[in-house]
Amino acid sequence: MTFYDVSVPISTLLPTYPGDPGVEIKQWLALDRGDPANVTAIDFGAHTGTHVDAPAHFIPGGAKLAALDLETLIGEVQVIEISDDVLEITDTHIKHQVPRGTERVLFKTRNSAFWNNPEGQFRADYTYISPPAARCLVAGGVRLVGIDYLSVEQFQPPRYETHEELLSAGVIIIEGLDLRAVAAGIYELICLPLKIAGGAGDGAPARVVLRTAN
Repeated sequence: MTFYDVSVPISTLLPTYPGDPGVEIKQWLALDRGDPANVTAIDFGAHTGTHVDAPAHFIPGGAKLAALDLETLIGEVQVIEISDDVLEITDTHIKHQVPRGTERVLFKTRNSAFWNNPEGQFRADYTYISPPAARCLVAGGVRLVGIDYLSVEQFQPPRYETHEELLSAGVIIIEGLDLRAVAAGIYELICLPLKIAGGAGDGAPARVVLRTAN
């Protein structure tokens, strides 16, 4: 049995989606300053690094983070590798590459190579999921979709249709995965977002792990 931690480490230099809060990490108490313990203060947005989008992120009255089903966040997942020359994942990719009956799917794309420099600038040229592909995933009964950069959506679209298609159908989204070390295939997904009770319930950073069956 092999474990893969596919979460991006959170640091003050981690790129964030433009318009989202940056990351601040400060030493609140420090042993070397004579304090009784080391205590770190952290400040960042709910969609920092590897994170989960709940329906409330884009859907008025949509389910909030605390209501998400753990049975969807834990279970068999299919990792699909998309060719490096693909900028937009289309419904054709879904029909040809996502097996029938798949409930959880993670897309490994050219984006994963961006994490070779995890403290670099935000990349607006990331590979994304098109709205027709999102509709195809919903029609196929997919309950969870993940991708290896900070959004499933094309950068700054006129309307956030991919999010709307997925989240309005109750599909959980995981963004910001690091799939560099993971080959295409079937794994067990363990995704545990922070249990945040306050705020809009739109999402939370998560520790995401894949493990092989043997």
